[in-house]
Formats: sequence, C-alpha cells, structure tokens
Amino acid sequence: MINEKNMESGADLIRCSWCLGAPEYIRYHDEEWGRPVYDDRKLFEFLVLESAQAGLSWLTILRKREGYRKAFAGFEPVKVARFTEKDAERLLQDPGIIRNRQKIVAAIGNARIFLDIQKEFGSFSDFIWGYLPDRKPIVNSWNEQGGPPARTELSDRISADLKKRGFKFFGSTICYAHMQATGMVNDHREDCWVRKLTA
Repeated sequence: MINEKNMESGADLIRCSWCLGAPEYIRYHDEEWGRPVYDDRKLFEFLVLESAQAGLSWLTILRKREGYRKAFAGFEPVKVARFTEKDAERLLQDPGIIRNRQKIVAAIGNARIFLDIQKEFGSFSDFIWGYLPDRKPIVNSWNEQGGPPARTELSDRISADLKKRGFKFFGSTICYAHMQATGMVNDHREDCWVRKLTA
C-alpha cells in the first residue's frame, strides 16, 4: 500500500523510466503527467510550454516553468493575446524563458487563436477533448521495451487542424506530448504506481 511517507521518499515506487533522471522530472511525473486536464488556463499553459520545448528537452522547460509563468501573465490567454511587439522585445531579454523570437511570437499568436477556438466551441477544453470518444482519456498499455510512440494518427489530425487555424510550433510530436501531459492519453507503463491512480 502506498502511504504518504513512501510518496515523499519514492521508496518502493515503480515509475516510468523517463522521469528518473532528475527530481523535477519525478515530481512532474508523479503529480501531473497523464492526469486529465479540462481547465482552459492549464491547457493554455501546456500549449505554451510544449511549443517552447521544440528542439529542447522537457527538463529544460520544466526548470524555466516559473519564468514562463511570470513572463506570460500567469498563462492568462486573454492577457497574452494582447501582447504587442514591445512585449515580444521585452521577452527576448528575459533570462527566465527560452529567448527565441519565433517561439515567443508563436505563443502570442497562438493565444489569439486559442481565444477564437474558445468562442467557437465554448471552451478550448471542449474543442480538444472533442477528438476523443466520449471525451475520455485513451489508456494505453506499454512496458519499458515497447514504450509510447512520438506521434499517432490522432495527434496528426489535431496538429493539422490547429495548424490550419494558424497555430505555430505545434507539430504532431509536440501535439502528442501535449496529449500525454494533459491526460488525453495515459502512457504510464503498466506497473507504474501513478497509472494505478489514473487508469
């Protein structure tokens, strides 16, 4: 039985091997990865972070997460959508985030499209979860040898739709990572202790 002491120390807990290299990874794996997210603000946060990750490690982004929170107005899409060229220039000087002009401009543009999707569907959550049968997470069965793919047909479809709407830095691989992060798919290995809570 998992008790609070074991959760804190990690003693005797089996986890997905990808998270074992750093405490930030373990915390993220244990507390967030694969758990369904329906809150639009949280979904927007992951959109910004996943897009920033392109070409980088997720650990790099996790370590700058608070920097992104401050730089991008607490991940309030309405506020980010109002950012101007002056704001983009300011962000390019911010050491708390990845200082890549294309990614910064994409985050601002994506916020505007995010708001358009909210107006069209009622919420971004309704839009993105609407791709899933009954709006329920896909629960996969992986072991350490046959882990999850980098992309799927579904992530191809969602990515293509968002790109058609104008989204930047949201290819199929990033889309699938977003689906994993927000619990649209549960890719915890079969014997992972978190899977037992989320499956």
